[in-house]
Amino acid sequence: MKITDWFLAGFGELPAKFAGLLSTKSAGYSIEMKTTDFLGIMNSSLLRLLSVSISLTAFAPAALSQTARDVARKAFPSVVMIVMEDANGQPNTIGSGFFVSDKVVASNFHVIEGSSRGFVKIIGDKTKYDIDGVVGLDEVHDLVLLQIKDSSAPSLSLGESKILAIGEEIYAVGNPQGLEGTFSQGIISSIRQLEGGSLVQITAPISPGSSGGPVLNNKTEVVGVTVATYKGGQNLNFAIPSQYLKDLLAKKGSPKPIQTSSKRTAQNSVLKDLGGKSTEGVVAKRFEWLGPTFKFSVANQLRQPIRSAKFLVIFYDNDNQPLDFAFVTLEQVIPAGLATWTSSQSVDRSTAQICSTGYGKWEPNGKWKPNTGRCEVRVLGFTLVEER
Repeated sequence: MKITDWFLAGFGELPAKFAGLLSTKSAGYSIEMKTTDFLGIMNSSLLRLLSVSISLTAFAPAALSQTARDVARKAFPSVVMIVMEDANGQPNTIGSGFFVSDKVVASNFHVIEGSSRGFVKIIGDKTKYDIDGVVGLDEVHDLVLLQIKDSSAPSLSLGESKILAIGEEIYAVGNPQGLEGTFSQGIISSIRQLEGGSLVQITAPISPGSSGGPVLNNKTEVVGVTVATYKGGQNLNFAIPSQYLKDLLAKKGSPKPIQTSSKRTAQNSVLKDLGGKSTEGVVAKRFEWLGPTFKFSVANQLRQPIRSAKFLVIFYDNDNQPLDFAFVTLEQVIPAGLATWTSSQSVDRSTAQICSTGYGKWEPNGKWKPNTGRCEVRVLGFTLVEER
């Protein structure tokens, strides 16, 4: 075998026992060796090459995937809490979102539905950034793109949702109950084909306030947008596949006012059989005044118990203008299909007189004019209770 043939075969450096047989003039000459010697050398070299190959193969996937801690660390600077308000600046909904390009945040349409304005707050940052307007809207797939004023944050990359597989590990980031930066882990449990498109079913725990947050793979790529809907099912968590978000981002336009864009116009939605807003299924009713205090009943129409239900009560005067407000929290667990009363809540006596029946004044003509003030109860959120 020629020395040049040895090197061309890729077996590496010539063994030392044969190197001494060579001189500077023998590079092109042949050397003789026993068959057993040659086979031994070749087998040793092949084993070294095989070992290197196995090591590289085992290393490649590990270099691409990341730990849960890595995913959380990279995702948090891009995730925001979204607070939507009515025309009077009162809270309407609390949701989540994430940056997908410069000054553009993606979320669910139902997070902004019925609102007049809003702001976002990046996880871990106290600064509030006003929402300039809507630059993309897909009611059918419950997606929205919001342009954010004066913001600066890294964008999350969009992954390929078409290749998702059942059992694949995923992570969800959001702000359930306004608890910033809640990170949960799970797997893809199913991919549902519904009228109007598909939904990814996940096991990662989510609650109201998580709506609009990113669902990430182990490369910190967005593969879905969280939708916290529960109607018609128990402990069922879903996400909008990222492919629909990619399509919407490609059609991004100029900003349009929130007040006009937040009104629902589409009849069909991929969520129509699952629910709408994340607070659907919990209803406040039977509002009662007890002098300067009030209480109301809370009904749980879901198939799963809830707790820590939060409400905003707005009181309006005779001209239908905001007069007063109160936040109410019901920590008690409400079983599925049942209801209970809140405890009595105090309010200013004047507010009670204007907004409760039986109060008013006598007109100069001798007629009684009752007060026409009213109150409105908004469900801000709740926590699902896992049944064991």
